[in-house]
Parts: sequence; C-alpha cells; structure tokens
Amino acid sequence: MKHKPHYTLMHELMASPVNPMPAEKTRHQLTRMHSGLESLERGESPNNDDWRVLSDAVNLMETLIEMGEVADAQGLHKDAMAALAMAGKRHLEGKPLRLDGEGIKALRALLTDYAEVLAVLPERTMVRCHRRTEKRIHEILVGKRRPHDVEVMAI
Repeated sequence: MKHKPHYTLMHELMASPVNPMPAEKTRHQLTRMHSGLESLERGESPNNDDWRVLSDAVNLMETLIEMGEVADAQGLHKDAMAALAMAGKRHLEGKPLRLDGEGIKALRALLTDYAEVLAVLPERTMVRCHRRTEKRIHEILVGKRRPHDVEVMAI
C-alpha cells in the first residue's frame, strides 16, 4: 500500500516553532470534528466520514500523549477510543452509527482538550504530531501493530 502523507518533513520544518497553528487551519479542523460529533449524536444519517474525523481527533491526541505534550490522567482518551470502537462495531452489525451517552461526553471533552492544545502548542509540534499519526495509521493498515493497539477498525 503506497503511503502519501498529507504533511512532509518540509511542512514540519517550515511551521512556526513558537506560534500556534494559524486560526483558519485550527477553525477548519475543529469545525469538521465538531460537525462529525454532532452528526453521530443526533444527525439524520451519520456516515463513515463523521466517524473517521472523530477517530482522527482521538488518534492525534494519542500521539500528543505519546510525545509527552499532554497527559491523560483521567483516562479520557481511552474512553473516547472505546466509544468510537463501540459505535463502529454496532455499525458493522447493521445498526445506526451512533454514540452512547458516555461516549458523547468523552468525545466532547476530548474535543475541548484538543482545541485547548491547538491554541497553545507551536504549529511545528502539531505538524510533527500529524506526521507521526499518519505514519502510525499507515503502519497499522499494513499490519504492523503495536502491543497496546486494542482494536483497529475501518468502517
């Protein structure tokens, strides 16, 4: 499987080492993520893209945790990951692609934390995070899993 990353090393090097990501990039990313959450909460017909954009948020936060940029003292990341896994599993069983109440709370909180992170971390750190996340997802898709990868799901 040919891997064509969205971000390259050049993007990382050209990104600001001190200033956060530009507001328009942040706004675009967060708008898509919140739209996906709203769709899975109460949309008429939530779809795979809604689920995927929330998975992106969870995967990016996991990378930030691994990079030591954020901590997950309350286990919020694991709760959000479990919620998406359950929604995906139900969808694969032919049921609606929905989150339960606890899953909605976990993902709302995760998106709040992610927005706070975007506001303070340098753009270069976030581009590095995206690059590492893309690489890890590619490795998973070609069968290179890590011991803590609980469940890999593509819907």
